[in-house]
Amino acid sequence: MTESVTVNPMNKDHMKTDPVKKDPKKIYGFGCMRLPLTDAEDQGSVDMDEFKAMVDLFMQAGFTYFDTAYMYNEFKSESALKEALVDRYPRGSFTIASKMPMMMIHTKEDQERIFDEQLKKCGVEYFDYYMLHNLGRLFESLEKELGSMKFIARKKAEGKIKRIGISCHDNSEFLESVLKRYPEIEFVQIQLNYLDWEDEGIDSKRSLEVCAKYNKPVIVMEPVKGGNLINIPADAEKLFKNHDPNASTASWALRFAASQNNVMTVLSGVSNVEQMKDNLKTMKDFRPLNAEELGIVGEAAAIIRKAVVIPCTNCQYCVHACPNGIPIPLYFTLYNAEKRANVPGFSPQMVYYQNLGEKYPKASECVECGECEDACPQHIEITKWLKDVAETFEVDWF
Repeated sequence: MTESVTVNPMNKDHMKTDPVKKDPKKIYGFGCMRLPLTDAEDQGSVDMDEFKAMVDLFMQAGFTYFDTAYMYNEFKSESALKEALVDRYPRGSFTIASKMPMMMIHTKEDQERIFDEQLKKCGVEYFDYYMLHNLGRLFESLEKELGSMKFIARKKAEGKIKRIGISCHDNSEFLESVLKRYPEIEFVQIQLNYLDWEDEGIDSKRSLEVCAKYNKPVIVMEPVKGGNLINIPADAEKLFKNHDPNASTASWALRFAASQNNVMTVLSGVSNVEQMKDNLKTMKDFRPLNAEELGIVGEAAAIIRKAVVIPCTNCQYCVHACPNGIPIPLYFTLYNAEKRANVPGFSPQMVYYQNLGEKYPKASECVECGECEDACPQHIEITKWLKDVAETFEVDWF
């Protein structure tokens, strides 16, 4: 018997009890972390023509919420958003969310400098939503030392922020401790998807319940888990196609996240026009999942869990933390593909790995400092997996 996901079905009666009124203009948000690229190996090579076309489609569909951050796309996301959106549309027609990079600040002066830089890069006089980025146990003492929450509250009082919040990749227990301590928090951004719903490390379900307990609306990140819920095993995809042949795998993941109580916005980081069109098709006339569909999602989740080896979402946080600059997500993608293929003999993944190893440090060059694991939102044992990557690909294959 397949494992199922326990969720609250989203029907009309359920909608009446939802503490967050779902604004059709904000139910779907444009996540600007995985922007289109002119060079797949260079996260900073934003394809501005493609990005502008995506922004136009998004705005024409009536959506308004854009999410960016200081380090996204090798520190280019905020500037790209200025060029694609701010310079081309009236300020009152959209909302922008950005974040204070807790992993990159060391002094109070850093906070002032980075915040001012972000306003300039985005080309705005204020942020509609602003967060302490990736607030977790690792950065809690830093926040207390620098008074980061007081800092963004002061910026709100100055009119430079409309709403203050946090993004959190820690568990529900930590999240509750933060919400108790800082009642001034107005919203919370958490990772939520049907694969992580009851995962002990990600803790999506209980984190959502904690936010509801403290009356904090939720912004959802990683609804498709960095693409892991798009390219899914054939058996799982078959479940979805049997129910609705015309629905994409991404649409199921978006609908699951948006169907939850207390969710205000579901972000999706799209990388091309076709992905944007598919998401708009799903979210413009959003339909909550019914009980039957929730059961199907549960069955699919059980199948996917067995197939995912390393649950990496390619967020790049580990790369910024690595002192040797090892392209960890690229290597994990190849490793996952190798394990799924499970074909003896010649391996195309090994060819890709060898080519990347000519340009970047190899997995075996990991010094096991643990900085990557401290930065990883998915709580992956990165140093352990890098050893496996090296053993798999760093062999004499001629």
